[in-house]
Amino acid sequence: MIKEKYNLWLEKATKDPDIKAELLSIQNDSEAISDRFYKDLEFGTGGLRGEIGAGTNRMNVYTVSKATQGLSEYVNSVNKNGSVAIAYDSRIKSDVFAYTAASIFAANGIKVYIYKELMPTPMLSYAVRYFGCDAGVVITASHNPAKYNGYKAYGSDGCQLNLEASNYVLSIMNKVDIFEGVKSTDFDTAVKEGKIQYIGDEVIESYLDEVQKCSVAKDIDLSGLNVIYTPIHGSGNKPVRAILKRIGINNVTIVPEQEKPDGNFPTAPYPNPEIKQPFELALKLAENINPDLLLATDPDCDRVGIAVRHNGEFKLFSGNDVGALLLNYIIERRKATDTMPENPIAIKTIVTTELCKKIAMDNNVELLDVLTGFKFIGEQIGVLESKSEENRYIFGFEESYGYLAGSYVRDKDAVVASMLICEMVAYYKKQGTNLVEILDDIYKKYGYFYCSQKNYTFEGESGMKHISEIMDNLRKTPPCCILGDKIVKICDYNSSEETDVISGKISEIKLPKSNVLSFACADGSSLIARPSGTEPKIKFYLSAVAQTDELCSKKLDELEEFTKTLI
Repeated sequence: MIKEKYNLWLEKATKDPDIKAELLSIQNDSEAISDRFYKDLEFGTGGLRGEIGAGTNRMNVYTVSKATQGLSEYVNSVNKNGSVAIAYDSRIKSDVFAYTAASIFAANGIKVYIYKELMPTPMLSYAVRYFGCDAGVVITASHNPAKYNGYKAYGSDGCQLNLEASNYVLSIMNKVDIFEGVKSTDFDTAVKEGKIQYIGDEVIESYLDEVQKCSVAKDIDLSGLNVIYTPIHGSGNKPVRAILKRIGINNVTIVPEQEKPDGNFPTAPYPNPEIKQPFELALKLAENINPDLLLATDPDCDRVGIAVRHNGEFKLFSGNDVGALLLNYIIERRKATDTMPENPIAIKTIVTTELCKKIAMDNNVELLDVLTGFKFIGEQIGVLESKSEENRYIFGFEESYGYLAGSYVRDKDAVVASMLICEMVAYYKKQGTNLVEILDDIYKKYGYFYCSQKNYTFEGESGMKHISEIMDNLRKTPPCCILGDKIVKICDYNSSEETDVISGKISEIKLPKSNVLSFACADGSSLIARPSGTEPKIKFYLSAVAQTDELCSKKLDELEEFTKTLI
């Protein structure tokens, strides 16, 4: 069966010469052939993501075409001759995949709005909402290494496609012949005929207007802030610089080696602002510039990482740290400027620091917990909007460096987050302090909450089986203790059951089902296990809670070691 698929592709995959060359290069390598053809690249609620290359288990013009034909039939089932928006980032073949998708949508009678150059993921969400589209697509693999690309699908609300819609698209895809069953037309001809329309500058300016409305420092002079910014070869360069200029921050130095789009990411093999390596050139530049802040956005500009100077050295902040700081800052400023709504709501994911619950409770802000994935935050904003209560929403965030203030998009947005972070640094600078000291004040007030994530990668078909076995074992024989502390609560989000270990009482978790397990101890420390939805990894989200920095650091180190016993 696998060999038959390989031979079929060898005969018919002629659109991209790179595919033919790759297929010929592996003709005597049965393992390489199997890895490319043993399954179809899965279309889930996040769309497609995988390595770029030849085969059914790779990102290429054929797998993109099959997904787009499925999404086209979904759109036409919702609204005959509807419309979609398309964006793409700097990754290898992102523009090729975007134009391929546009041509297929147009051939299916669907109007296409496409950006004329690379744009951040949140600007795709904005375009869907701006034009009233029935769906949207952005071609990106976010912060993954250069060998990956992806196809994120969005619904009419600007959120990533929900489970029901994703299953519909998948059911259509399963019936589509990858070579013969896809409708297509010539891209340039479709543009001339008005079936494909480039998105104009007015949409970009409208988006930036909405971002700027989220500022909570309109009464503060921000011109004294000194920033080094890197878009890490991605799509954030223009919009981030534009919004900072709008709010009066002009002293922005771009890391020159990382300014231009480049899908090979030559200076950052892992273009992820969650880790230190992409900051190395910014740190070197900082030796002469003496900035207040280092700012980095990932290739599709939906995540942002930061470092600030403290005692002569730069400290990198985790996504949990920045989320807690931004929540605290937004609450403080909105109270000070009398712009806090009645019954305010913030939203976080279940794997994000519980410190934010303390901050929210202390300030009479309702904090909602949702499943991992920013679309669940977007869905809750939509619920508020349906009741004309979207003004209650003040902030949404997840530990993986994703933040959103405002309801103008329904995905994490590093443009608005960059603006708010810069405001926050400037605001505290004027008070003679910095984010390190502010965060320590928060810890002293509410307790120390230190979090980390341990990821274990298992490649290929055997790796995916092993990850499944780890989760099965944790369900069948869950640990009774973590580092000598008894587990008091187990949450299985796949069965929607929360078990009070002490009493034995089981209650329902009122969230969608998800393959996630959570183990919590009496002091608030916890371990959450979750297979990645986009990579061959199992992730452990760890949280240590203690009354001092030293105790909390020690407990977190021990938690990280403990995860090794689980795999």
